Amino acid sequence: MASLDDLAFFRQLAQAGNLTATARELGLSLSAVSKRLKQLEARLGVELATRTTRRLTLTAEGERYLARGVALLDELAELEESLGEDREALAGPLRLNATFGFGRRHVAPLLSEFCALHPGIEASLELSNFPAPLVEGVDLGIRIGEPPDSRLVARRLVASRRVACASPDYIERCGRAETPQALQRHACLVLRENDSDFALWRFVDADGVETSVKVGGRLTSNDGEVIKRLALDGHGVMLRSWWDVHDELKEGRLVSLLPGWQGVRADFFAVYAQRRHVPARLRALVDFLARRLAARIPSLD
Repeated sequence: MASLDDLAFFRQLAQAGNLTATARELGLSLSAVSKRLKQLEARLGVELATRTTRRLTLTAEGERYLARGVALLDELAELEESLGEDREALAGPLRLNATFGFGRRHVAPLLSEFCALHPGIEASLELSNFPAPLVEGVDLGIRIGEPPDSRLVARRLVASRRVACASPDYIERCGRAETPQALQRHACLVLRENDSDFALWRFVDADGVETSVKVGGRLTSNDGEVIKRLALDGHGVMLRSWWDVHDELKEGRLVSLLPGWQGVRADFFAVYAQRRHVPARLRALVDFLARRLAARIPSLD
């Protein structure tokens, strides 16, 4: 039992990245955390990490201990959960990661519903602009596009694509773009989420042939909600995902452009590690998200 406790402690230490954060999460003093790490290293006879109060870097031995230890802890958790899968209640931790916009709009409220249905679930949702395919300690990632890593399981949750659109007021003043190239004569609202190709918009025609056009305009932002607000206020053309604009398109507050052309696909997938036994709580959450998202977001035309 002591060894398993040490493994769990070291995993939390590695995930936190420093002694101070670990002490805060465990409700211990910094000296107590440092002492426990020293005792663990003394028991094993190796140095597991070099550290300061701000940063912790694993040694080669620490990396090996973490990798094998996490696998053992996961196997134990899966074994214990599999023994009780006939029970109706779901319980245990679930750590999710998703993009800011989709995470706020859809994942967060659905996670709230799921946790209300299953009070034994302990959930954590982290949002970021460009989440990695699946980082250490994350049970489920909600990603745009199917990951290339064959060690990951990917289930499509939402079929989506980019949509070039503008407000009726803007179209009345500036005309309707009929081709991607025509966008170069329009005020385009550029979402600057990274440092490369932020103004390069891609489209496919009815034959599946892709074309790219570099656009520009006097208004930009690094936040999708700001871009949509600017478009609704008549400042220009934007390229946003179907999941984000389908309501405004249905209500006529936005109008799609480029007949005969479509924005590239931007499907959302639930991504999790491939393993012999997927925890029941994780399978239940993925099923719940797929079912509820289908009700929240209309199918593509």
